[in-house]
Amino acid sequence: MDDTKRTEIAELGEFGLIDRICAPFEPQQKTTVKGCGDDAAVLDAGDRYGLVSTDLMLEGVHFDLTYFPLQHLGYKAVVVAVSDILAMNGTPRQVLVSLGISSRFSVEMIDRFYEGVRAACSDFKTDLVGGDTSASVNGLTISVTATGDVDKDKIAYRSGAGANDLICLTGDLGAAYMGLHLLEREKRACDGHPNPEPKFEGYEYILRRQLKPDARVDVVEKLAQSGIVPTSMIDISDGLSSELLHLCKASDKGARIYLNRLPIAKQTYAMADELHSDPVVAALNGGDDYELLFTVPLARRQEVFALGVDVIGHMTEAGTGAALVTPDGQEIALQAQGWK
Repeated sequence: MDDTKRTEIAELGEFGLIDRICAPFEPQQKTTVKGCGDDAAVLDAGDRYGLVSTDLMLEGVHFDLTYFPLQHLGYKAVVVAVSDILAMNGTPRQVLVSLGISSRFSVEMIDRFYEGVRAACSDFKTDLVGGDTSASVNGLTISVTATGDVDKDKIAYRSGAGANDLICLTGDLGAAYMGLHLLEREKRACDGHPNPEPKFEGYEYILRRQLKPDARVDVVEKLAQSGIVPTSMIDISDGLSSELLHLCKASDKGARIYLNRLPIAKQTYAMADELHSDPVVAALNGGDDYELLFTVPLARRQEVFALGVDVIGHMTEAGTGAALVTPDGQEIALQAQGWK
């Protein structure tokens, strides 16, 4: 290759790279309703829309098998993919799991991984319908593709939010990020010990949020039962700031979220205090929460409150930017962290 002009990937960041990859591609099939740019691709399947999403997980980047049980890893791999289907207000139906496996993995270890896959498929009523396996020269590579469907008048894109729509959030934020820091801390503390005894007492919740997150099927079902179709929706894998900015960009709107409305668990605060870090930074930028962030019209506020989700702010007119509002009224501009 001619490397006379070389652009480092870090200069673009994850989201810039995705935009660059997708820009030259135009749909050539009439059944392609939506390609790049949302949580899942949207295909015309007749009476309903079909949904397809895929996710890649690499050992040493997305997980560390020093402390990540293989059963939990299999479960989480399915959650990561299924969550994208839910973020379109859809119902997950099938998953395909592909593995790149190095020689240090035994058949029994792969069995344990698929025990987790099977548990997740059972919990989310999805079928494992295929995949692929290959030898790998280094570690474990996991690719999961999820399929699903949604009524055509119920689909939620990132692009439908209106000014004054309420910004709603399922669950709390930052716990998975703090759980990861706890695991990394104890890994360092136990390094070299023949009988390691990591100190996890009192932090079971944040560990579970990192090692075995949930996909919010329950919320999508409650929305359907209440007759609420979100005007926009996304799942939180890269942190609240990044995901909210995606909604703002796709919908051509601004946003204001309020610091005193961000749901943060007690164990997240406690772990952040131990590590001398800011739990709000964890909530905004930590990621791996797999909660749903969505918007609804202001007129549906009472119905949304009844669902048990948090209303953390509202959308604003185009050109107003996205900001975190402190209790004293100060506005702090949100920034997308993304992958560097």
